[in-house]
Amino acid sequence: MLLWILRGVFLLAAVGVGFAVINAPGDDAPSFTYPWMVFVAIVTISVVIIGFDAATPRKRIDVISCVYFGILIGLFLTWIVGLSIEPHMTQFQMTKYTYSVRLVVGVMFCYFCISMLVQTRDDFRFIIPYVEFSKEIKGVKPYLLDTSVVIDGRIADLVETGVFDNTLVMPRFILSELQAIADSSDKMRRSRGRRGLDILNRLRTGDAVELTIHDRETPEMAGQPVDMKLVLLAKHLSGKVVTGDYNLNKVAKIHGVAVINLNDIANSLKPVYLPGEHLDVRIVKPGEEQGQGVGYLDDGTMIVVEGGRDHVNQNVHIAVTSVLQTSAGRMIFGKYESNE
Repeated sequence: MLLWILRGVFLLAAVGVGFAVINAPGDDAPSFTYPWMVFVAIVTISVVIIGFDAATPRKRIDVISCVYFGILIGLFLTWIVGLSIEPHMTQFQMTKYTYSVRLVVGVMFCYFCISMLVQTRDDFRFIIPYVEFSKEIKGVKPYLLDTSVVIDGRIADLVETGVFDNTLVMPRFILSELQAIADSSDKMRRSRGRRGLDILNRLRTGDAVELTIHDRETPEMAGQPVDMKLVLLAKHLSGKVVTGDYNLNKVAKIHGVAVINLNDIANSLKPVYLPGEHLDVRIVKPGEEQGQGVGYLDDGTMIVVEGGRDHVNQNVHIAVTSVLQTSAGRMIFGKYESNE
């Protein structure tokens, strides 16, 4: 509401400026052949500005800061260059070209400064009204996505619940690996890769969090495998790795990088069974050890039943003896009591 009030005030101010321009007092005031066209042009430009502002509701402060400071630095360098070339222009009797040279140099410097700041804003950026020197993304810590977690697909459902409110970062090398999987000659790998790309598009078009593509790599990443690059980048950005890969989970922790393991999240939401509790399960296959049977709960939790080998394809009543919890999943061990 406040923004629309501001836009309304701006439009009224533009109308006032239009009237002031075409009715400027004094003998030196400009005269227009078609004053109403000047008025319409000023109001139209104001409407276009408001429309552009309304069409881009999500503006990045770091990009805006780069533009502002790029222009300031460019103009400052132009002023310095102008002071240095002015004596030479006078010496060679080219004073009349001084304004043109300054204009061209100013445009070039402004473009170069803005381009450099935009491309390096994650390593060295400005924040208005303060100047912040940073080699990491400030504020909330970003979540870096792994290939496995994108292909898995559960990350999209989790984001839509509102649990994640920090920026999601997709490194360019992870995106390239995902693209290579989607272009694989193997039908299964190709299907998994395309699913991952669909999940990325779902995250990008969603409103729950912001998804950014990180293009830059640090020198220490050169020649490293993809998983190690992801860990080093997370350490560089002071972020967290979101993964479902058990080995990557271990490597990240060795390097002191925080990890969000979707398997751990899923396991923490599963019902807790304590030793001595009773439950019903269907034995679907024999176990690895003598006399064991294996069944599964509705959420996929594997149950190893002592004395269940003789009851395959039957529903049995068991008593829980122990629970094993790892990052790879949860296993419940029980003892056969009776058939249902």
